[in-house]
Amino acid sequence: MKKPSESITNYIYGKNTVFETISQNPKRINKIFFSQGINFDNKLKKIKEIAQENSILIQFTNLNKFNKYFESGEKKLTTVNFQGVVASVSPVEYADFETFLNKKSDKYRKIVILDGVEDPHNFGAIIRTLAAASYDAVVIPKHRSSPISAVVEKTSCGAINHIPIIKTNSLPAIVDILKKNDWWIIAADGQSKDNYFDISYKDMNFAIILGAEGEGVSKTLLNKADFKIKIPSSFESLNVSAACAVIVYESIRQIHQI
Repeated sequence: MKKPSESITNYIYGKNTVFETISQNPKRINKIFFSQGINFDNKLKKIKEIAQENSILIQFTNLNKFNKYFESGEKKLTTVNFQGVVASVSPVEYADFETFLNKKSDKYRKIVILDGVEDPHNFGAIIRTLAAASYDAVVIPKHRSSPISAVVEKTSCGAINHIPIIKTNSLPAIVDILKKNDWWIIAADGQSKDNYFDISYKDMNFAIILGAEGEGVSKTLLNKADFKIKIPSSFESLNVSAACAVIVYESIRQIHQI
């Protein structure tokens, strides 16, 4: 059974975010707010149409009143670009790890494990990359992780509705279970001798572990990894969302290489 998100954020905003959410899971939407006097483009028209089809309440109002709900850390975002639409939503539901693990598949599966990624923009960008690359899930810890907030949903452009998110009390325990079930564990480590393109991602279930900037993957998880990889750089290392995109699309390139 899926578990509800613990996020207290009750609103999402932006055309793409609202459209993807209402298209994929209209039951999450409680109410749609459109900006007063707005000219409806095609996407806004579609949002309104789906809302009406699903008997979702619609209200026209001054969207600036929602500014107080959208915060980044302790800094209030007073210049939010709502793009004409805000939606009141139910929390995102987390996927159950055991259900995911036991799900039968005729293809090898691939996931990303985030170890201490607390920046909501990075979290949202990672979700967007994984959904675009057809990854099967993302795993996050209960603590030291960004909550699923309006910023995360906006940055993901609604991709959060396209990929299971699994929350756990213990990443090491998850890794141990994966290894016992014939998954291979790949950890990003700037000190590794192997580059991200030096290993093969083909013909196996695998999990890529990514850590936060400055801290990286914990020693406990590094010690459990079957492979450690780095992204070579003559300058500073990439931030975690950029690093995720680089590694993920190398894996996709290899998997689909003939």
